[in-house]
Amino acid sequence: MAHTPSATVDVRSIAPRERHPTIFSTFRKLGVGQSMELVNDHDPRPLYFQFQAEMPGGFGWDYLEAGPHTWRVSIRKLSASSQDAHSHGHCCGGGSCSGA
Repeated sequence: MAHTPSATVDVRSIAPRERHPTIFSTFRKLGVGQSMELVNDHDPRPLYFQFQAEMPGGFGWDYLEAGPHTWRVSIRKLSASSQDAHSHGHCCGGGSCSGA
């Protein structure tokens, strides 16, 4: 299903400690039903789990491209309650999310 994202965030050129805060800030600005496209240099799976922990049921996650050099993910806002979600300073370090 083709869609046009409301925002695109290419985190490949963003400092690792700023990636998740930038992503969550962009997501908070979306209206319900809008989506953002995330572009990354590694699988953002730990970010998916962070979204799941902070706003269960409030987002949709669809891989548009899955490596090996570029990952693109569509993240859609499904409920207004997800507007209150915030980042707790989690970030990817050293170019990959370790979840540790």
